[in-house]
Amino acid sequence: MKLQDHLGYMIASVNKQLEDELQERLRAEGMPLDRWRVLEVLAEDDHLAMGELATRALIEPTTLTKIIDRMVADGLVLRLLDALDRRRVLVALAPAGKAAVRRLSQISTSQEARIKKRMPKAKLDQLRTLLRGLADQ
Repeated sequence: MKLQDHLGYMIASVNKQLEDELQERLRAEGMPLDRWRVLEVLAEDDHLAMGELATRALIEPTTLTKIIDRMVADGLVLRLLDALDRRRVLVALAPAGKAAVRRLSQISTSQEARIKKRMPKAKLDQLRTLLRGLADQ
């Protein structure tokens, strides 16, 4: 079987194309892709522990620490102590981070719209179901 026919390769190839496109559009706005992921995850569920944030943003924990350091310095996120467990550090959106999410949301929304134009809704729903099934394994 050719490499291009392996499912893992095909998924990675599509992912790379989508990420490259998104990264280019975000770069024009001065926002690296990994920081955008952090902002989007926190916009969905603010006040997350670093480990949970790393998992949901698809970023290695050691890399995330450096990213969060820069985002705190830029005023995009805040580090907070967990009221229930003072050893845990939570990350939350700062006002500037909330503003960045609002400003950048159109970029990912427009990418999603372009994908939807290329494939009928029923096929997209089926693809989402299939990919979730693979991810759950």
